Formats: sequence, structure tokens, C-alpha cells
Amino acid sequence: MRIPSNPPPPAPVSERSPARGAAEPAPRGRAALRPMVARDPAEEHRVSTPLECLFDLCFVVAVSQASTQWRHALAAGHLGTGLAGYTAVFFAIWWAWMHFTWFASVYDNDDLLYRATTLVQITGSLILAAGIPLVFAHGDFTVLAVGWGILRLGLIAHWLRAAREYPVGRSIALRYAGGLALCWAGWMLLLVAGNRLWPELAPVMVLAELAVPLLARRAGANPWHPRHIAERFGLFTLIVLGESVLASTGALQAALDGTRSGELDETAVGGLLTLFSMWWLYFARPAHRFLHSSRIGFAWGYGHLPVFSAAAAVGAGLAANVDRTTGHSVLSAHQAGAVFTVPVALFVAAVWVLQLRPHHAAAGSPLFALAAPVIAGLGFTPHPILGTGIAMTALTGLLVVTTGPAPGAVLIAEPDDDVSD
Repeated sequence: MRIPSNPPPPAPVSERSPARGAAEPAPRGRAALRPMVARDPAEEHRVSTPLECLFDLCFVVAVSQASTQWRHALAAGHLGTGLAGYTAVFFAIWWAWMHFTWFASVYDNDDLLYRATTLVQITGSLILAAGIPLVFAHGDFTVLAVGWGILRLGLIAHWLRAAREYPVGRSIALRYAGGLALCWAGWMLLLVAGNRLWPELAPVMVLAELAVPLLARRAGANPWHPRHIAERFGLFTLIVLGESVLASTGALQAALDGTRSGELDETAVGGLLTLFSMWWLYFARPAHRFLHSSRIGFAWGYGHLPVFSAAAAVGAGLAANVDRTTGHSVLSAHQAGAVFTVPVALFVAAVWVLQLRPHHAAAGSPLFALAAPVIAGLGFTPHPILGTGIAMTALTGLLVVTTGPAPGAVLIAEPDDDVSD
């Protein structure tokens, strides 16, 4: 479908949603406690709250830990175990963040109890972050599991409160609460069993986690806000990209304290061109325009796992190349190149599918379709970082030529900028 300039706004809920026509406007007043009811999905000027921004900033501590530990694993040549640890940790980060974000889009009433419960979750995220080094160093998930459990406890409390105070959405809320509790019990049993059953049962538990929203949705769909969801995902993407900038800057600063080299200059220039292009590509078109159903919203949200994880891994890959250049890594030149170019390629492929193709933005271009494998292959060339930066800049130029020059025109949507069927 092509998106008209001023289409009529549909409600972003399925026909089966029990909340259709029952959503409430944004909470008003200064009451310490307010009923937790679904908010209006067509509410104007809905933006991220300061509490949501604090939630994101605390979660990015865990992202930073995962990226840093991945970099250390690369420097030591532990590619297999490091990748396994990074994948497991990032799934935990992404999944916990996702659950809160979608819940808040529907039920955020910003009262005293909601804030206190969310702060409990934030505490869990910081404990989770503190446990990440142990996962990479010893395969010990105990501290991470404690943090995950506190996050999960706060989320279940949110859903149970919504079930009690919003009868229209009770069935969905109870399915979420029950499914999340059962999955948490499964993870605890797996943790107690130790390493013996982990390789076989951990993938089963991941599938069970992913199935919880899909099973809850059989009772209907919650009336989430498309502009709010698009902004929340966009802001977290921006924060994760910022973490990559910070990681790469720190690595370059440490390198420049020693002897400067042409290879470090190439790394700096190529890294900046890549990160700037990643920002441009993601924010080139507003996602809320096509988030008009729960089916599309679920697929779009799940698809952000490679976006977030790849964006964080790019900074670690750039730092790994600095480490190799300065003699602090056992990676070969091709290995160091690949750990940078492969995450960039994954990011490009995911952004094309999630953000650009729904707008028909360069969707028919063979160059754009082939960009991801070409970028991944640059890791095996003599100049992988600079080559990737040039390729990403060219890709951004292609997008500008084919669709228009406005980068990131709508991060927070304007009130008259509506979604369409």
C-alpha cells in the first residue's frame, strides 16, 4: 500500500479488541491513585513521559554492559562463547523493555502506584545489568536472573492491577500475567537444573516467552497508541546508537593516547560515516503511518531485536578494530572486519524491512536489496571500516534521491499526521 499524505486515522486495534470504544482519555488531575484503564489510541500529543525516558536510560546501562563484555570477548578471541552470551543477554534486555513499553502505551496512568511499580522494574534492570559480566566471565546467570525476576514481578503486578481495574481488558491482562508467571517459573527451574539442560531447554523457554503475547492476543487486542509506540522505539534506537558512539569514542581516545596511525584515522572516519548513516536510514520515514493493526505492530516490535542488538554490536565491533590496530586483540584482520560489518548489514536489512519497505522507500531498488550482503562482505576487504562507511553513505544517498531529502522528519508525530489503512 502507498500512504496518502492526509489519510483518515483508524483505531490501531483489531476487530476483536474488547477495548474498542472503551478506551479513556489521558489521566488528569493530581490524585495519588487513579483507575488503571486503557488510554485512547487516538489521543493527541501523546509523547514519552519522563518516567519512560528514565526507564530507557537505566536500560541502556545493561546495553552498555552487554556491548562492553562483547568487546572484551572479541579481544580475547572468544567468538563463540561471547556471541552466545551476547545473544542471551540482549534477548533478556530487549524482551523486558518491550513488555513494559507496550504495557505503558495502553495503561500508563502516571499515578503513585504506577510510578512506584515502574521504579521497582527499573531497579531490576540495574541488577540485571550488574549481572551481565558474570554471564560472560563464568556463564553465571544468577544475578541476571534476580534482576530479571524483579522486572518480571513489577510487570505482573501491572497486569494484575489492570485486570482488576479495567474489566473490559481483564481477560487479556490475566493471560499476560499468567503466561509471564509460568515462564518465569520455567526459567527458575532451568537455572536450578544448572548447565546440564540449558542448551536443550533455553530455546524452548525463549519460544514460550515469545508466545505469551500471541496467546494473550487471542482474547482481543489492547488499544496501544501508534505514534507513542513509534516514538518509544525510535528513542530507544537513538539511545542505543548513542551508546555505540560512546563505545567507539572511548576506544579511539585510548588509541590516540598512544601512537597515531592511518588505520586509526580510517576507523574513525568510517565509523562516523556508518553511525550517521544508521541514524539517517532508521529515521528517514515515520513508522506510525503503517502501524494500524496489532498484527503489524507485533511483527514490527519483534523485528526490533536485530535493530537494537546490531546497533549496540556496531560500537563493540568498532572498538574491537581499534583494539586490533593497537595490539590489544588476538583477532585477525578479517575477523575484526567481520565483527563490525556483519552487525551493520543486519541493521540495514532489518531497517529496510521494518522502516522503509512499508513506505515503498527504495523497495524496488536492486542496490538497496543487495546492500546487506555486500556490506557484510566488506569485512574481508583490506579496508572494512572505511569501506562500510562509504557504502552506508552511498546507501543513504540512494534513499534521499529515490524518496526525498527529509531525514528523521517525524520522530514525534504531528497531531494531523495520521496513519492509514
